[in-house]
Amino acid sequence: MTFDEFVAHRLGALLRYATVVTCDPHLAEDITQEVLVRARARWGRICRLDAPERYVKRMVLNEFLSWRRRRAASVVPLAREQLDLLAGPAADPAAAVDERDAVLRVVAGLPPKQRAAVVLRFYEDLPDDEIADLLGCRTVTVRSLISRALATLRRSLPARLVATMGEQQ
Repeated sequence: MTFDEFVAHRLGALLRYATVVTCDPHLAEDITQEVLVRARARWGRICRLDAPERYVKRMVLNEFLSWRRRRAASVVPLAREQLDLLAGPAADPAAAVDERDAVLRVVAGLPPKQRAAVVLRFYEDLPDDEIADLLGCRTVTVRSLISRALATLRRSLPARLVATMGEQQ
């Protein structure tokens, strides 16, 4: 598969993955573009791997984790009053969108490694050992990162949203 064919078939999936990891569609586009520029230069070697897409996704993850240090990207602040709006009964048809936004804001407020671990577990559906390999840490560290992230979500979100999240797992 050529690089152009890879990009034509997998660009949408890479952008979605980067958006989930970064919680910012504009940053996701920047990171994906940066990664694809570097991947094109090494495509001859990457395309010979067993899973070139997995390799490129790891490049996206690594770029995200280092982007914050290099570019001093800002963390999305979590406004408590926005979450309090969700505490009352929701008759508004846009309530589901508001709830999703609240969850995304809390996830965006997680430290980068915790966010990456949660994304890899619940979006990519990867086991602990693969997440550890991608993050460059031990399996026990992955469990710790996910545990801390879920504890933060439980503390930060209204109880009814936490209960709904537990049912969907």
